[in-house]
Parts: sequence; structure tokens; C-alpha cells
Amino acid sequence: MANNPVNSLSALLEQSSDNLALIIGNGIHRYIESKRVNSWDQLLVEIAQECSPGLVEVPPGTTLTEFYDVLELLSGSKIGALQEQFCALLDGWDVLPHHRKIMNWAVRHCTPVLTTNFDQVLSDAVNAQFWRPQNPKFTSYYPWECHFSQTAITDPCASFGVWHINGMVKYKRSIRLGLSHYMGSVQRARTWLHRSGAAPLFGAKDRRIWAGANSWIHVVFNKPLLIFGLALEENEVFLRWLLIERAKYFKKFRERFHPAWYVYKNDMSDDRQAGKLFFLESMGVTCIAVQTFGEIYDNAGWSS
Repeated sequence: MANNPVNSLSALLEQSSDNLALIIGNGIHRYIESKRVNSWDQLLVEIAQECSPGLVEVPPGTTLTEFYDVLELLSGSKIGALQEQFCALLDGWDVLPHHRKIMNWAVRHCTPVLTTNFDQVLSDAVNAQFWRPQNPKFTSYYPWECHFSQTAITDPCASFGVWHINGMVKYKRSIRLGLSHYMGSVQRARTWLHRSGAAPLFGAKDRRIWAGANSWIHVVFNKPLLIFGLALEENEVFLRWLLIERAKYFKKFRERFHPAWYVYKNDMSDDRQAGKLFFLESMGVTCIAVQTFGEIYDNAGWSS
């Protein structure tokens, strides 16, 4: 898979603005300090101190997803109680100028926005409405066809919309925080991709006729992707698995290939960075380094 020659975010926004999907992580909330620190790992630590007062940080060698599963076991609460507690802590997160700038860019360019965040900050930034398609198989555990947009969406790839990869506050049971949650998402998505009746994605001749055609997963396999605000470390099991499946899909259907880019802050002190970049490049993702987060969130390209 050949890399796209674009080597800067500004150039990418200029050259590919009309054919991108954004995948945005928690980094967009952590860029500028607001009244509250919008960080879900910090919220997990707050919950941890209630479950076990001695837990003041995530222990080295334990991923955030594993840490959540530990907390659920320690708490002794019923299943879903910690998800509800986590959602309560998200209330009141602020919409900041860089949220509005990036989301207005997405609206202007009819760009789908996929986010691993659970809150509604991105949709609130452009006053997007909640839409729930009429699907008799709807489940609040996996509301993957639900989205926020300004008009009704018939094709997830063709319109602006905010789609939540790991769940949303509106449906507390949908929040994916633990490793066991991620494994459930993998299992559900794998059924759609490989074993969904007569037309799973990997077997569908018509790409609009498969189980996930009206969900955010359709965007992952049918649009060029611009990924930022995400560490994409080993704990991002679900998203990294989807990138593997995406690469396999394009290997099988080479004519359907779409590029992807990952924008990250270069950190020479991170001894795991080289391995992560190796993985992403192997999945057909071009990695673009920046020296400051301002190069991402204050980029002049978002004003175009």
C-alpha cells in the first residue's frame, strides 16, 4: 500500500478537504484548560479513589481499559453502575473555540466525524441534533447507527455527522471503558464484517447492502481517514483491530482502497512510539508528526 505524499496537516486539509472523515479522540478536550480537565483517564482515577482510596494513579503495566475492569470488580456494584457514575462526571464539559473551528470545518465540507469521546461537546459546538434511525434491531448497548447531525443522513459517508465509536452519554450502557467492553465491540463488529447472513462487508458485492451500512463502521471502510487527538496505544484494542480489518479489506478489494493519516505529537522520549508508528504504517496509515499540539488544533487549515 503506497503512502500518500502529503506530509503535513495543512497540506492535507488543503488537498483533501472534500473527501475525508475525521476520527477524533480525547486530545481535542485536553488541548486548552477549561473550567474542568476534560480527561477520561483522570475521571477513572477519581472513581478509583472511591473504590479504593490507595489508588491515586493507574499502576504502570496496567492499561486504562484493564484498570476499569479492576475498578468494576473492586466496587462490588451492579453491572453498569460505574458507567453511570462516569457519565455523571462528564456533565458540564465546555465547548471551546477550537472545538467550534474544527467542527464548523467539518460542517462546511460535509465531513463525517467519528469520535472515541462519550460526551456531546463536538455536536454541541455546531448545535447538531440527535438522530436515531428506525431499526427494529436497535440496542442501547451498541447504538452505532445513532448520530448527531443538522439534517437527516441517508449515507454516513456523504454528510456531516458526529458518530460515537465507544458509546455516548445518552445511552449509559453503551459506554465502552473496560477491556471486556472492547471485546464485546470486536465480537459485534466481526459478525457484521464476516458473518452477517448473506451479505457481510467482506462478502458484499454492493457496499451499500450490508449490516453496518447505516453505521459509523461504514465510514471506516469507505472514506479516507484523518485521525488525531488519539494516542492509539495498545489499550485502543477495538480501533486498532478495526484498522487491521480495514487493511485486510483493502487487500481483498484493492480497487476500494482509501488512504488514512495519523497526526501525532513527536515525542522522542517515548520508547513505544516507534512500535506504534510501525503498526500504523503497516496498516496503510501515513503518520504525520507535529512538534506542538497547536499545529493540530490551531491549524489555519481549519478556517478554510
